[in-house]
Amino acid sequence: MKTQVAIIGAGPAGMLLSEMLHQRGIESVVIEQRSREHVLSRIRAGVLEQTTVDVLRSNGLGERMDREGHPHDGMKIVWSGKEGFFIDVRRHVGKRFMAYGQTSIQEDLFAACDRRGGVVLTEAEDVRLVDIDTKRPRVMFRRRGEEVRLDCDFIAGCDGFHGVSRKAIPPSVLREFEKVYPFGWLGVLSETPPLPDIVYANHPRGFALASMRSPQLSRYYLQVPLDTHIDDWSDERFWDELKQRYPRELADAIVTGPSIEKSIAPLRSFVAEPMRHGRMFLAGDAAHIVPPTGAKGLNLAVSDVFYLSRALAAFYGNGSPNLLDRYSDMALRRVWSAVRTSWYLTNLLHRFPGSSEFDQRAQESELHYLQTSIHAQAALAEQYAGLDFEAAVDRVSAEDDATAIAVAAR
Repeated sequence: MKTQVAIIGAGPAGMLLSEMLHQRGIESVVIEQRSREHVLSRIRAGVLEQTTVDVLRSNGLGERMDREGHPHDGMKIVWSGKEGFFIDVRRHVGKRFMAYGQTSIQEDLFAACDRRGGVVLTEAEDVRLVDIDTKRPRVMFRRRGEEVRLDCDFIAGCDGFHGVSRKAIPPSVLREFEKVYPFGWLGVLSETPPLPDIVYANHPRGFALASMRSPQLSRYYLQVPLDTHIDDWSDERFWDELKQRYPRELADAIVTGPSIEKSIAPLRSFVAEPMRHGRMFLAGDAAHIVPPTGAKGLNLAVSDVFYLSRALAAFYGNGSPNLLDRYSDMALRRVWSAVRTSWYLTNLLHRFPGSSEFDQRAQESELHYLQTSIHAQAALAEQYAGLDFEAAVDRVSAEDDATAIAVAAR
C-alpha cells in the first residue's frame, strides 16, 4: 500500500487530521490498533475551546455540535463550602466554550470519513514505524493474519500515550517531562440535567467538579486517593460525597440518577520534546498529557493537527518545508501554556496530602485574591480560554489556509 500521510491512531487527533488533509487534497490512511466499536465507546472530555469550535465548523464538522452542544461563558469556583465566584471568559477575552462530548466528535469524524470513502484500517497488530528519519518512511503491521506494508511520505503519530509513535524516537533525542499527582479523579457520567455552569470546588474533603456533555448528560468528578477501588463507590455514596463538597444551594440543585459510566483516572502532567523526528510527527496524547482540571487535552490535540495539517498543506502546495520544520516548536509553545494553566488550577483547587498549615493558608489567600481581583480573573480567563493559533509565516493558497486566516483574524 502507498499513501502520502500515514496516520497512527483513529482517535479524535488522527481522524480530524485525516479529514483536514482530505479537504486540502492530501491522501492519508489511518491505522488503528483497536476496533471501531472500542474507539467509539471511550468516554473522554467534552469542553471545547473557541478555537476548537472554529476548526470543527470550518471543516464541515459543526452541524451536530451546534445543534446539540451547550455554549457557556466561563466557569465558577467555590471553596470551603462558601458561595463562589464566576470567571467570565466571554467578558474578559470575548470567547465562549462549547460543551460537546468527545464521543460525539468521534462519531462525527467517522461519519465524515465514511461519506468520503476514507481508509481506516482497524485492529492492526504489531505496528512498527520504519526508516522515519529518511525520505521513504513506512509503517509495517499485521491485519487479519496478513503482513501489511504502507509506504508514505510522512507519518503522524496520533496513537496516544501508550502508542508506538513516541517510542520510535531515539532515547538520545527524546526528552520527557513528567509530574505525577498524589491523587486521582473518580468520575461519573449520568443522564441527568447538569448545573448551568461548570463548577470547580475546593473543599476540606477534597476537590470536586460539576461539568456537562449535553443538556441531558452530566459529568461529575471527585478527588480520591490513588488506592481507591471503584467497587467501593456505589452511586448513592458518590452523590452523597459530591453534595458535601458544594455549598448548600448548589448541592440542592444537583440532579442525581443512575450512573451510566464510572471510572477512576490518575492525574499527571507529561510533555515529550521534540514532537518531530525525521518524517514522523507526534500529535495529541502521544506527545503530551495534562490533568483534566483545565479541560485542555482534546483542545491541544486539535491545535496540534491544525498546525500539522497547515504545514503539510504548505509542503504539498508550494514545496516549502518551513512550517514542517517549525511544527514542534510552534505546537510546544501552546502545549506548555496549557500545561502551566492545568498545573496552576490543579494546585489551586485540590487538597494535597501532607500539606502544611502554611500551604493551606497560601492556597486560601490565592483563592481570595482571584475572587477579589478583576485583573487576576482576566489573566486566568485568557489562559483558560486557550491561546489563539499562531499565524503561518509561509503563505499557502487561500483555500488551503482558510482556517488559519479565519482563526488568526479573530
